[in-house]
Amino acid sequence: MSEYVKPSVAGLFVGCGGLDFGFQATGYEIGWANEWSADAAKSYAQLIGHDVVVGDIWDHLEQIPQVEVIVGGPPCQAFSLVGKRLEDDPRAKLVFAFEQAIERVMPQAFVMENVPGLMASKIDGQRLPIHLAEQFTRLGYEVTILRLVATDFFVPQKRQRVLMVGHRFPRRVFSLIDSVTFAQLLGDSELRKPISVAEALDDLPAPLAKGSKASAAYLTAPHSAYSRLMRRSGQTAVTLQAMPTMSLLDREFVRHIPPGGNYTNIPDSVATKRILSFKATGGRTTTYGRLHPDRPAYTINTYFNRPNVGANYHHQEERLITVREALRLQSFPDHFSPYYSNQRSLHMQIGNAVPPLMAQALAESLRGLFV
Repeated sequence: MSEYVKPSVAGLFVGCGGLDFGFQATGYEIGWANEWSADAAKSYAQLIGHDVVVGDIWDHLEQIPQVEVIVGGPPCQAFSLVGKRLEDDPRAKLVFAFEQAIERVMPQAFVMENVPGLMASKIDGQRLPIHLAEQFTRLGYEVTILRLVATDFFVPQKRQRVLMVGHRFPRRVFSLIDSVTFAQLLGDSELRKPISVAEALDDLPAPLAKGSKASAAYLTAPHSAYSRLMRRSGQTAVTLQAMPTMSLLDREFVRHIPPGGNYTNIPDSVATKRILSFKATGGRTTTYGRLHPDRPAYTINTYFNRPNVGANYHHQEERLITVREALRLQSFPDHFSPYYSNQRSLHMQIGNAVPPLMAQALAESLRGLFV
């Protein structure tokens, strides 16, 4: 980024910091952050090096300083609001707290990240993204709605997200950075999309004993452009590479599932009634799914420690993926070890995060408007 241009950023709903980390890595200055989870706030401070205002965003809107960019991923379950009933007051929905923040601060630009469920939400029959876009347009913003897949930005994961980008730069057009230019900016022209599971994970060590908090030395030198990127800080070992907890049934199931397979590969003789029901009805690609070495992973969700909620079986070994492997598939650098008070908190932080490489691509794309 140009030496004299370093836009300031306020992060809302920051979680453990994936979105803000991408902006910081691109040269933006983090000026303020808010998160309701105390664990995630500590992880954010460790990753970003900036304190977080912990609490409900509705209680802190007036504290947001004058910044040039506001970013955030407000949680948004699909909903439908009709009329003006108090119980359906849109101000109770966190996505509208983000809208209020933009209206109060009027930054030069904003990025709102969310899951595709945002597209299913409606207000009096109008789709929520269209409603929000109209509100932001009235404030003077040029608004772009994007549907993105993380694999386009070297994230080894088929994660889909809806983003809304707005800016107030006259006669300037927001456009996404292309992968060749992005690879050059990341400093490794050998990066090629899509990044496979093997490229992402195969230099990591075998898991330590269950519950171990020790560090484990890498299995090999960086074996791919992606692993070089994840190991850029130069450490010789990783944390959070401990054997996941698995039931006897989980262990039995994975023995029958080949890489790229799923519940359909589990023999009826060992399948549960639930799995037999799935076989009868079909349509659950990732249930009891096993990663394929030559393809990206499916979405890493907050239940990556369970085989029945996503494709979370390891591609080579008969086990679930570790926390470090989930972080790798989310594109968090290896030096990052989130703070957590319990395992559920840890899994939620990772599964809810914006992949940093996707965030960095957005930050690089937005940067062109400031120079």
